[in-house]
Amino acid sequence: MGVFVYDRSFEGLLTAVFHAYSRREFPECLVGEGEPGPLFAGDRFRVVTDDVLAGRVWRGLERRAGRSICNRVLCVWLSEEEGTDMLLMRYLRRIFGSPRGAESDFTDRDVLRMEQVARRVAQEGHRLMQFVRFQRAADGTYFAPVSPRYNSLPLAVEHFRERFSDQPWLIYDMKRGYGYRYDLHEVAGVELRLDERLGEGRLPADMQFGGEERWAELWRAYYGALSIRERLNPKQQRRCMPLYYRKYMTEHW
Repeated sequence: MGVFVYDRSFEGLLTAVFHAYSRREFPECLVGEGEPGPLFAGDRFRVVTDDVLAGRVWRGLERRAGRSICNRVLCVWLSEEEGTDMLLMRYLRRIFGSPRGAESDFTDRDVLRMEQVARRVAQEGHRLMQFVRFQRAADGTYFAPVSPRYNSLPLAVEHFRERFSDQPWLIYDMKRGYGYRYDLHEVAGVELRLDERLGEGRLPADMQFGGEERWAELWRAYYGALSIRERLNPKQQRRCMPLYYRKYMTEHW
């Protein structure tokens, strides 16, 4: 059983695909650095992540199958589901090794699973665009904590850059410990040591911009007035807006 060891990064996976073709040896198992492999594993090949080689694979995929398939591959990677890396390895091998159109053959189990997983992650990206709630911090930055089921924040960043281009903001994934900050010029990834009081996603009074709590009260009053109690449907609400979003939404505090 051939085993490839890589650094668990997306670029590392693409580099592994390149080496699989150059060595004419496709792994039966992918493991992260320092992780135990299968009990009866054969030779191990250590993949050193190379952005140039990863870029060649990515551009080759775009030429071969188009931008929509590249987006599908990215969405599946962001799902963080177990076994995703081997699924992607098999999928890319199928695309590069089969006639054009293989990515639409849903009789293939891997192709079908790719479509299903990518659709769930893309839907999560759209939910982020809908359910993010900003709070204005003392320095004027608009702060929004999130904790999506999938690692879908990168899919929504461009939307916020275009929609809120006239104000500085920081959207932070509390579950994964990273976020994106916009300073009116560019978007950059950030990793912060957040105040422990932000565990619930609500800015403490001493970190809020003046009058922010009053605006939050007005928003909650508007939300309450807009609701029709006789037509409340909690089950439908949970289906359209999962409970893990409500923790960071002003109207549910």
